[in-house]
Amino acid sequence: MNFHVFDTYVKAKDGHTIHFDVITDNNNTEKAISFAKEWLKIINEDSAKITTDECRFCHTQSVSEDVEIEIMTNGYFISKIDGCPQ
Repeated sequence: MNFHVFDTYVKAKDGHTIHFDVITDNNNTEKAISFAKEWLKIINEDSAKITTDECRFCHTQSVSEDVEIEIMTNGYFISKIDGCPQ
């Protein structure tokens, strides 16, 4: 099964850039933004600006079984790239 990757860059409260991908089974930018906002709230960065300028469809790909299970369970998976909390 193929999943849709949304490349996302937001500014953290302290000014550094948080770069991550939202991976989902739905090729819908507004839904990806909603998932990104949900994750940003979890990491205490819910004040970060996120629009279609910060979160854009990038490509479609297959994913590992663990990632697929998380997407089927939660609707999305966050792939941390740069500036993300551990």
